[in-house]
Amino acid sequence: MEARHLRYAQALAEHRHFGRAAASLGIAQPPLSSQIAALEREVGERLFDRTPKGVFPTAAGTAFLARARSALDEMGGAVVDAGRAARGETGRLRLGFIGSALLAPLPGVLGRFQRARPDFRLEALETGTPAGVAGLLAGELDVAVGRGAPRGPGAEELVTVPIGTDDLVAAVAVTHPFAGTRSVTIEQLAGERLVVSGRADEPGVGAWLQTVFADAPTALDGAATARDIHTIVGLAACGVGVGLGPSRMRLLARDDVRFCDVTPAVRLPDLQLSFRASDDSPVLAAFLDVVRLNCDEVGSRLDRILSHHPGVGAL
Repeated sequence: MEARHLRYAQALAEHRHFGRAAASLGIAQPPLSSQIAALEREVGERLFDRTPKGVFPTAAGTAFLARARSALDEMGGAVVDAGRAARGETGRLRLGFIGSALLAPLPGVLGRFQRARPDFRLEALETGTPAGVAGLLAGELDVAVGRGAPRGPGAEELVTVPIGTDDLVAAVAVTHPFAGTRSVTIEQLAGERLVVSGRADEPGVGAWLQTVFADAPTALDGAATARDIHTIVGLAACGVGVGLGPSRMRLLARDDVRFCDVTPAVRLPDLQLSFRASDDSPVLAAFLDVVRLNCDEVGSRLDRILSHHPGVGAL
Protein backbone atom coordinates (compact mmCIF):
# COMPACT_ATOMS: atom_id res chain seq x y z
CA MET A 1 0.00 0.00 0.00
CA GLU A 2 1.37 3.37 -1.01
CA ALA A 3 0.42 6.95 -0.27
CA ARG A 4 -1.09 7.30 -3.73
CA HIS A 5 -3.59 4.55 -2.91
CA LEU A 6 -4.76 6.58 0.08
CA ARG A 7 -5.08 9.70 -2.06
CA TYR A 8 -7.03 7.79 -4.70
CA ALA A 9 -9.47 6.46 -2.10
CA GLN A 10 -9.87 9.92 -0.58
CA ALA A 11 -10.58 11.51 -3.98
CA LEU A 12 -13.12 8.85 -4.84
CA ALA A 13 -14.93 9.35 -1.52
CA GLU A 14 -15.00 13.11 -2.13
CA HIS A 15 -16.25 13.04 -5.74
CA ARG A 16 -18.33 9.83 -5.52
CA HIS A 17 -17.61 9.19 -9.19
CA PHE A 18 -14.67 7.44 -10.82
CA GLY A 19 -14.50 9.85 -13.75
CA ARG A 20 -14.56 13.03 -11.65
CA ALA A 21 -12.14 11.57 -9.11
CA ALA A 22 -9.72 10.57 -11.87
CA ALA A 23 -9.92 14.05 -13.40
CA SER A 24 -9.14 15.67 -10.04
CA LEU A 25 -6.12 13.41 -9.68
CA GLY A 26 -4.94 14.04 -13.23
CA ILE A 27 -5.11 10.39 -14.26
CA ALA A 28 -7.38 8.33 -16.52
CA GLN A 29 -10.40 6.53 -15.12
CA PRO A 30 -9.29 2.92 -15.87
CA PRO A 31 -6.08 3.16 -13.82
CA LEU A 32 -8.05 4.64 -10.93
CA SER A 33 -10.59 1.82 -11.03
CA SER A 34 -7.78 -0.70 -11.20
CA GLN A 35 -5.92 0.83 -8.23
CA ILE A 36 -9.04 1.00 -6.05
CA ALA A 37 -9.77 -2.65 -6.82
CA ALA A 38 -6.18 -3.55 -5.92
CA LEU A 39 -6.50 -1.60 -2.68
CA GLU A 40 -9.66 -3.46 -1.74
CA ARG A 41 -7.94 -6.78 -2.41
CA GLU A 42 -5.03 -5.78 -0.20
CA VAL A 43 -7.29 -4.59 2.62
CA GLY A 44 -9.45 -7.64 2.22
CA GLU A 45 -12.69 -5.66 2.36
CA ARG A 46 -14.95 -3.88 -0.08
CA LEU A 47 -14.35 -0.18 0.55
CA PHE A 48 -16.81 1.33 -1.92
CA ASP A 49 -20.31 0.52 -3.13
CA ARG A 50 -20.67 1.14 -6.87
CA THR A 51 -24.29 2.21 -7.50
CA PRO A 52 -26.10 3.89 -10.40
CA LYS A 53 -26.29 7.06 -8.27
CA GLY A 54 -22.60 7.14 -7.49
CA VAL A 55 -19.75 5.51 -5.59
CA PHE A 56 -20.09 5.56 -1.80
CA PRO A 57 -17.81 4.33 1.02
CA THR A 58 -18.95 1.20 2.81
CA ALA A 59 -18.69 0.93 6.60
CA ALA A 60 -15.25 -0.57 6.12
CA GLY A 61 -14.41 2.21 3.68
CA THR A 62 -15.49 4.92 6.12
CA ALA A 63 -13.25 3.46 8.83
CA PHE A 64 -10.39 3.08 6.36
CA LEU A 65 -10.72 6.65 5.08
CA ALA A 66 -10.60 8.11 8.58
CA ARG A 67 -7.22 6.47 9.14
CA ALA A 68 -6.11 7.32 5.62
CA ARG A 69 -6.76 11.03 6.18
CA SER A 70 -4.74 10.93 9.39
CA ALA A 71 -1.93 9.09 7.63
CA LEU A 72 -1.85 11.60 4.78
CA ASP A 73 -1.90 14.50 7.24
CA GLU A 74 1.02 12.96 9.12
CA MET A 75 2.92 12.42 5.90
CA GLY A 76 2.31 16.03 4.88
CA GLY A 77 3.47 17.19 8.29
CA ALA A 78 6.58 15.05 7.98
CA VAL A 79 7.46 16.77 4.71
CA VAL A 80 6.95 20.19 6.29
CA ASP A 81 9.00 19.24 9.35
CA ALA A 82 11.81 17.90 7.18
CA GLY A 83 11.93 21.13 5.23
CA ARG A 84 11.96 23.26 8.37
CA ALA A 85 14.74 21.16 9.86
CA ALA A 86 16.77 21.42 6.64
CA ARG A 87 16.40 25.21 6.75
CA GLY A 88 17.51 25.31 10.40
CA GLU A 89 14.07 26.35 11.68
CA THR A 90 13.69 23.39 14.04
CA GLY A 91 15.97 20.91 15.73
CA ARG A 92 18.03 20.37 18.86
CA LEU A 93 21.18 22.12 20.02
CA ARG A 94 23.24 20.53 22.79
CA LEU A 95 25.41 23.17 24.45
CA GLY A 96 28.10 22.69 27.07
CA PHE A 97 29.47 25.77 28.83
CA ILE A 98 31.54 26.94 31.77
CA GLY A 99 29.88 29.13 34.38
CA SER A 100 31.62 32.39 33.46
CA ALA A 101 30.20 32.19 29.92
CA LEU A 102 26.73 32.42 31.44
CA LEU A 103 27.57 35.95 32.62
CA ALA A 104 28.62 37.00 29.11
CA PRO A 105 28.18 36.44 26.23
CA LEU A 106 25.73 33.52 26.51
CA PRO A 107 22.73 35.48 27.90
CA GLY A 108 22.58 37.65 24.80
CA VAL A 109 23.34 34.79 22.43
CA LEU A 110 20.88 32.30 23.90
CA GLY A 111 18.13 34.88 24.35
CA ARG A 112 18.35 35.97 20.74
CA PHE A 113 18.64 32.38 19.54
CA GLN A 114 15.51 31.33 21.42
CA ARG A 115 13.53 34.28 20.10
CA ALA A 116 14.67 33.68 16.53
CA ARG A 117 14.18 29.90 16.69
CA PRO A 118 11.34 29.25 19.17
CA ASP A 119 10.90 25.71 17.84
CA PHE A 120 14.44 24.70 18.69
CA ARG A 121 15.03 22.55 21.74
CA LEU A 122 18.06 23.84 23.62
CA GLU A 123 19.82 21.39 25.92
CA ALA A 124 22.29 23.31 28.10
CA LEU A 125 24.81 21.66 30.40
CA GLU A 126 27.25 23.46 32.67
CA THR A 127 30.55 21.63 32.51
CA GLY A 128 34.27 22.16 32.80
CA THR A 129 36.35 22.85 29.71
CA PRO A 130 37.84 19.32 29.38
CA ALA A 131 34.40 17.71 29.79
CA GLY A 132 32.98 20.02 27.13
CA VAL A 133 35.71 19.03 24.67
CA ALA A 134 35.19 15.35 25.47
CA GLY A 135 31.45 15.78 24.89
CA LEU A 136 32.08 17.30 21.48
CA LEU A 137 34.44 14.55 20.40
CA ALA A 138 32.02 11.87 21.62
CA GLY A 139 29.13 13.45 19.70
CA GLU A 140 27.27 14.18 22.95
CA LEU A 141 27.45 17.97 22.51
CA ASP A 142 27.10 20.18 19.44
CA VAL A 143 28.81 23.28 20.86
CA ALA A 144 31.08 23.82 23.85
CA VAL A 145 32.24 27.06 25.44
CA GLY A 146 35.35 26.81 27.59
CA ARG A 147 38.42 28.63 28.76
CA GLY A 148 41.38 28.29 26.40
CA ALA A 149 41.74 26.36 23.16
CA PRO A 150 41.06 22.59 23.24
CA ARG A 151 44.16 20.46 23.52
CA GLY A 152 45.03 16.81 23.28
CA PRO A 153 43.96 13.95 21.00
CA GLY A 154 41.06 14.92 18.76
CA ALA A 155 41.51 18.68 19.15
CA GLU A 156 42.36 18.90 15.44
CA GLU A 157 38.80 17.71 14.69
CA LEU A 158 37.32 20.84 16.24
CA VAL A 159 36.80 24.38 15.01
CA THR A 160 37.52 26.88 17.78
CA VAL A 161 37.00 30.65 17.84
CA PRO A 162 37.60 33.17 20.66
CA ILE A 163 34.37 34.80 21.87
CA GLY A 164 35.54 36.79 24.89
CA THR A 165 38.57 38.12 26.75
CA ASP A 166 39.18 38.61 30.46
CA ASP A 167 41.80 40.00 32.77
CA LEU A 168 42.44 38.49 36.17
CA VAL A 169 40.58 40.11 39.08
CA ALA A 170 40.50 39.42 42.81
CA ALA A 171 37.33 39.07 44.88
CA VAL A 172 37.52 39.76 48.62
CA ALA A 173 35.15 40.04 51.54
CA VAL A 174 34.19 43.57 52.61
CA THR A 175 36.14 42.99 55.82
CA HIS A 176 39.36 42.09 54.01
CA PRO A 177 42.18 44.69 53.97
CA PHE A 178 42.12 44.67 50.14
CA ALA A 179 38.44 45.71 50.11
CA GLY A 180 39.29 49.38 50.14
CA THR A 181 41.88 49.24 47.38
CA ARG A 182 41.32 49.48 43.65
CA SER A 183 44.12 47.10 42.68
CA VAL A 184 46.51 44.55 44.13
CA THR A 185 49.77 43.11 42.85
CA ILE A 186 50.79 39.52 42.25
CA GLU A 187 53.24 39.88 45.12
CA GLN A 188 50.42 40.90 47.46
CA LEU A 189 48.26 38.03 46.31
CA ALA A 190 51.09 35.56 46.85
CA GLY A 191 50.89 36.29 50.57
CA GLU A 192 47.17 35.46 50.81
CA ARG A 193 45.22 32.25 50.92
CA LEU A 194 43.66 32.00 47.47
CA VAL A 195 40.45 30.57 46.02
CA VAL A 196 40.90 29.33 42.46
CA SER A 197 39.36 27.06 39.83
CA GLY A 198 39.98 23.37 40.41
CA ARG A 199 42.66 21.81 38.23
CA ALA A 200 40.37 18.91 37.30
CA ASP A 201 37.70 21.26 35.92
CA GLU A 202 39.99 23.87 34.38
CA PRO A 203 43.49 22.42 33.95
CA GLY A 204 44.40 25.14 31.46
CA VAL A 205 43.62 27.88 33.96
CA GLY A 206 45.46 25.98 36.69
CA ALA A 207 48.58 25.67 34.56
CA TRP A 208 48.29 29.32 33.59
CA LEU A 209 48.09 30.40 37.26
CA GLN A 210 51.29 28.48 37.93
CA THR A 211 53.04 30.73 35.43
CA VAL A 212 51.47 33.85 36.95
CA PHE A 213 52.94 32.91 40.32
CA ALA A 214 56.22 31.63 38.88
CA ASP A 215 58.16 33.89 41.29
CA ALA A 216 56.15 32.62 44.25
CA PRO A 217 55.85 28.87 43.59
CA THR A 218 54.17 28.12 46.93
CA ALA A 219 51.41 30.74 46.48
CA LEU A 220 48.91 28.15 45.28
CA ASP A 221 49.75 25.59 47.95
CA GLY A 222 46.72 25.10 50.13
CA ALA A 223 44.49 27.19 47.87
CA ALA A 224 40.79 26.47 48.14
CA THR A 225 39.34 25.19 44.88
CA ALA A 226 35.94 25.82 43.32
CA ARG A 227 34.10 24.39 40.33
CA ASP A 228 32.70 27.72 39.13
CA ILE A 229 32.99 31.46 39.59
CA HIS A 230 29.86 31.65 41.73
CA THR A 231 31.61 29.46 44.32
CA ILE A 232 34.82 31.47 44.03
CA VAL A 233 32.92 34.66 44.88
CA GLY A 234 30.91 32.92 47.59
CA LEU A 235 33.99 31.57 49.34
CA ALA A 236 35.64 34.99 49.11
CA ALA A 237 32.54 36.55 50.70
CA CYS A 238 32.84 34.05 53.55
CA GLY A 239 36.42 35.13 54.20
CA VAL A 240 37.90 31.79 53.13
CA GLY A 241 40.42 33.54 50.92
CA VAL A 242 40.99 35.89 48.01
CA GLY A 243 39.10 34.65 44.98
CA LEU A 244 40.84 34.82 41.61
CA GLY A 245 38.82 34.73 38.43
CA PRO A 246 37.90 36.45 35.15
CA SER A 247 36.97 40.12 35.03
CA ARG A 248 33.41 39.23 33.94
CA MET A 249 33.09 37.93 37.49
CA ARG A 250 32.37 41.55 38.44
CA LEU A 251 28.86 41.00 37.09
CA LEU A 252 28.23 38.91 40.22
CA ALA A 253 27.79 42.07 42.27
CA ARG A 254 27.22 41.39 45.98
CA ASP A 255 27.07 43.70 48.97
CA ASP A 256 29.52 41.51 50.87
CA VAL A 257 32.18 41.33 48.16
CA ARG A 258 34.58 43.81 46.60
CA PHE A 259 36.61 43.34 43.40
CA CYS A 260 40.16 44.50 42.81
CA ASP A 261 42.14 44.77 39.59
CA VAL A 262 45.42 42.89 39.44
CA THR A 263 48.42 44.99 38.42
CA PRO A 264 50.09 44.82 36.12
CA ALA A 265 47.11 43.55 34.11
CA VAL A 266 47.19 39.79 33.56
CA ARG A 267 45.12 38.39 30.70
CA LEU A 268 43.42 35.06 31.19
CA PRO A 269 43.14 32.41 28.44
CA ASP A 270 40.35 33.50 26.09
CA LEU A 271 36.81 32.24 26.30
CA GLN A 272 36.50 29.90 23.32
CA LEU A 273 33.59 28.41 21.39
CA SER A 274 34.21 25.03 19.76
CA PHE A 275 32.30 22.64 17.53
CA ARG A 276 33.11 19.65 15.35
CA ALA A 277 34.60 20.52 11.97
CA SER A 278 32.49 17.77 10.39
CA ASP A 279 29.20 19.19 11.69
CA ASP A 280 27.30 20.81 8.80
CA SER A 281 23.89 20.81 10.50
CA PRO A 282 21.48 23.72 9.89
CA VAL A 283 20.98 23.94 13.67
CA LEU A 284 24.64 24.71 14.24
CA ALA A 285 24.67 27.16 11.32
CA ALA A 286 21.70 29.02 12.82
CA PHE A 287 23.41 29.19 16.21
CA LEU A 288 26.65 30.49 14.74
CA ASP A 289 24.73 33.20 12.90
CA VAL A 290 23.42 34.44 16.24
CA VAL A 291 26.92 34.29 17.76
CA ARG A 292 28.18 36.45 14.91
CA LEU A 293 25.54 39.09 15.68
CA ASN A 294 26.17 39.18 19.42
CA CYS A 295 29.94 38.84 19.78
CA ASP A 296 32.18 41.56 18.41
CA GLU A 297 34.73 40.45 15.81
CA VAL A 298 33.68 36.81 16.08
CA GLY A 299 32.13 36.77 12.60
CA SER A 300 35.31 37.69 10.75
CA ARG A 301 37.40 35.34 12.89
CA LEU A 302 34.96 32.51 12.32
CA ASP A 303 34.89 33.08 8.56
CA ARG A 304 38.69 32.98 8.42
CA ILE A 305 38.81 29.76 10.42
CA LEU A 306 36.05 28.09 8.43
CA SER A 307 37.85 28.89 5.18
CA HIS A 308 40.43 26.30 6.25
CA HIS A 309 37.77 23.65 6.95
CA PRO A 310 36.04 22.63 3.69
CA GLY A 311 33.80 20.24 5.60
CA VAL A 312 31.96 23.11 7.24
CA GLY A 313 31.87 25.42 4.24
CA ALA A 314 28.06 25.41 4.32
CA LEU A 315 28.09 27.17 7.66
